Amino acid sequence: MRIATRGSPLARWQAETVATQLKALGQEPELVLVKTEGDRDQQSPIWELAGRGVFVKEVQAAVLDGRADLAVHSAKDLMSIPTVGLQIIGCLKRGNVCDSLVGTRLHELREGAVIATGSVRRKAQLSNIRPDLHFVGLRGNIEKRIGALQSTEIDAIVVAAAALERLGIVNVISETLDETIFIPQVGQGAIALECRASDETTAETLMNLIDLNTSECVQAERSFLAELGGGCDLPVGAYATKTGEVMTLTAVIATHDGSTIVRDEKTGTYPTQLGKDIADSLLNVKGGASLLYSRERPEM
Repeated sequence: MRIATRGSPLARWQAETVATQLKALGQEPELVLVKTEGDRDQQSPIWELAGRGVFVKEVQAAVLDGRADLAVHSAKDLMSIPTVGLQIIGCLKRGNVCDSLVGTRLHELREGAVIATGSVRRKAQLSNIRPDLHFVGLRGNIEKRIGALQSTEIDAIVVAAAALERLGIVNVISETLDETIFIPQVGQGAIALECRASDETTAETLMNLIDLNTSECVQAERSFLAELGGGCDLPVGAYATKTGEVMTLTAVIATHDGSTIVRDEKTGTYPTQLGKDIADSLLNVKGGASLLYSRERPEM
């Protein structure tokens, strides 16, 4: 069974995790390494590339044209609209959903400190609490991002805690940001499995690997994002949890400068409907539409 994946250390860790589980089922997996648009373009700010699937399209193409049988993705990289000819089977059990600060704890950051991040969501939520902070862009794999701290102009960087945990470098984390305050990116911490829509054999095999709770929570988050009609280029976040049959979904929409954040939380039992309901509430009840469709653009 051929697994399409990006070649970064983190992407390979994810694919090798899936490969290990497939071996336990008697499969003989092999990795098919793919270079994506996002890997090739190291100059554009990450927020300009976000929402376009630049880290998944070539990986998906390898499955569509038969070079691979399945694709392994960071769920947060997937576009909110499904790709024709492919089906997302679900996600492995979710890892840490939180953002983390590397360099300095939030309350220890000096007045006017400089934070490096490529995420407008992270920038908006941090700015809302600390309007004095300044931000610069951040690109590259995890090692390169951590290396940015060698610059005397950067006080801290923000990265996904799950990435650091999976690469075994949690010692660099200065602070893990509370996910109930700093709402994560849609799909953050989750690994998604995708195969051809017509490939019932592979789909049946992959069903043995997925975690139902994680898959339904990510489904609710993706439904919220799809209803907005945008991707992670927007300052939005969503995080779902499930207890028994009841799911709780928290979501935010913010201005790029973080001066205004609208937030809501809803519960339900149907993931797709729950995502649509909270998007409708934020846009039509809480005033999120005026933020979402503003002409404001990030400055990083």
